[in-house]
Amino acid sequence: MDKTIIKDLLARGIIGIHDWEREKPQDILINIIAFSDTRAAAQSDDIADCVDYSKLSKLVQAHAESAARLTVEALANDLAKICLAQKNVQRVIVRVEKPGAVRFAASVGVEIERGRDE
Repeated sequence: MDKTIIKDLLARGIIGIHDWEREKPQDILINIIAFSDTRAAAQSDDIADCVDYSKLSKLVQAHAESAARLTVEALANDLAKICLAQKNVQRVIVRVEKPGAVRFAASVGVEIERGRDE
């Protein structure tokens, strides 16, 4: 299966379980690998046959900035559903990270893998 990659998409939103995390937006780093078959897109050279990464990025970023989820797990699952709603995406890996959330770590987060059949 072929892959469309969105790497290090930055969103600013409310995420976290602590009161201070609910007060102001913080950085959320998102990585997506969307699996699809790109042969039709390669043949037609038409965006309608592609995973539209610009559209997908905007949808994912908008949700991350407005969802105000408590956990990265919940947000990652939300984003996976958005990705799988795109017509050509069959499977997706979504990584959601909170940069600087833990002292001495560049970031912490979760990575999930979901398919249409799940």
